Amino acid sequence: MHADYKPADDLLDDRIILVTGAGDGIGRAAARAFAAHGATVVLLGRTVPKLERVYDEIEAAGGPEPAIYPMHLEGASPHDYEELAHVIDMNFDRLDGILHNAANLPYLSRIKDYEADDWMKVVQVNLNAPFLLTQACLPLLSRSEDASVLFTTDVVGRVGKAFWGAYAASKFAIEGFSQVLAAELENSAVRVNCVDPGPTLTALRKRAFPGEENTQLKPPETPMPLYLWAMGPDSRGTTGQRLAWDT
Repeated sequence: MHADYKPADDLLDDRIILVTGAGDGIGRAAARAFAAHGATVVLLGRTVPKLERVYDEIEAAGGPEPAIYPMHLEGASPHDYEELAHVIDMNFDRLDGILHNAANLPYLSRIKDYEADDWMKVVQVNLNAPFLLTQACLPLLSRSEDASVLFTTDVVGRVGKAFWGAYAASKFAIEGFSQVLAAELENSAVRVNCVDPGPTLTALRKRAFPGEENTQLKPPETPMPLYLWAMGPDSRGTTGQRLAWDT
């Protein structure tokens, strides 16, 4: 993607795209951006009022009517993901894209002090949920003529740093998972990539760095051209890659 990339207004016309963590931060910005370029967005998250706010914002901006699907990924079972896929099948018949953006980062901690229960919760949201959701939705993605699966990643999923614990481990794992999936789907119409938006002003970032001077951080809307490029048809032929906004 070139720095001067300008997505067409109809880039995602008639596409059905599922966004996890859609109620806030990058998920919210991506859902709004996808809808602004023609996509019908399925908003998945655990906090219904936040999802309703994004729903209203999309409608007010004139985008296609989105759908809301509340789900708490931390406690979701394989059956819950199968039910999600069934509901999407009944309402839309296919999926043209998934953005796995939901993430859990409770705190920064040394490994020796990390609570085992918290480790399990982070891995459940950041790794197990994307696996289960993708697996359940693969038949829907296979019905698309041009599908894209994206995982939001982080620099600590490439270079391990002290205190990032389960979050870093899960991001390393999700990058590996995306490469495996991309290789398995190489001869299909489904491409799979990771997107690293770089340091961004989000609730997760504030939780990691509560005392950080964040006036220099970019808002979640800034890296949206990269998300649009990776989700839309202009990225055909690009799969198994790690795409970074900040280099």
